[in-house]
Amino acid sequence: MASPLRVRFLGTGDAFGTGGRLQACLCVDGPGGRLLLDCGASALIALKRARLDPASVGWVCLSHLHGDHFGGIPFLILDGQFGRREAPLAVAGPPGTRTRITEAMEVLFPGSSRVVRRFPLELIEVAPDTSTRLGPATVQAFPVEHASGALAYALRLEWAGRTLAYSGDTGWCEALAAAARGADLFVCEAYTFERQIRYHLDHATLAARLGGIGARRVILTHLGPEMLARRAEAAAECADDGLTVDV
Repeated sequence: MASPLRVRFLGTGDAFGTGGRLQACLCVDGPGGRLLLDCGASALIALKRARLDPASVGWVCLSHLHGDHFGGIPFLILDGQFGRREAPLAVAGPPGTRTRITEAMEVLFPGSSRVVRRFPLELIEVAPDTSTRLGPATVQAFPVEHASGALAYALRLEWAGRTLAYSGDTGWCEALAAAARGADLFVCEAYTFERQIRYHLDHATLAARLGGIGARRVILTHLGPEMLARRAEAAAECADDGLTVDV
């Protein structure tokens, strides 16, 4: 039987494009539509490079409000406007999402937040420790440790009988373990290999705890220079831009 979810790693890099990688963006296809987990500033480029129609994205769920995780939203919205998109688009994120997206649009393209849309656009703010329905999927938000001027979440996606957990950016915390426990796929940041950086996760810390999480498959993303240099030593798969997996 075919797997119900297909996950494309459109962007697997850090904020600075280390190794020529694009910024954070996961594309999840399942029964009923297409959803993005994070939408970094390069996400529209990544979608078009993968020959995926941006207008086919029905929902976006943001882990937090740093530019390498949400900065592609203004471009996605404007591409829909100029591409004569008609299908609705819903963007969900932590409290502050509406203001941050509006401000970003005005900085990048003055006046763009106030135009009449050709398509319905819904901006949803997700409270911590709650579940939100995004089309065919349910997303649960777990507050984690990452300073972005707003709450940061790890996300647990339930869709078509499968569970996908996504760390976003965070230092190690028990909320991350709760979000990922028993998941069919856990996509997790591994910014460094051993060096500890506040609000980020290093491979050594993660590897020591993976056994207790019990995820069926773990794939590492958001790889920085140290992690890329030592990826052959990693305790789990390392993603590259363009990797596609079935869940």
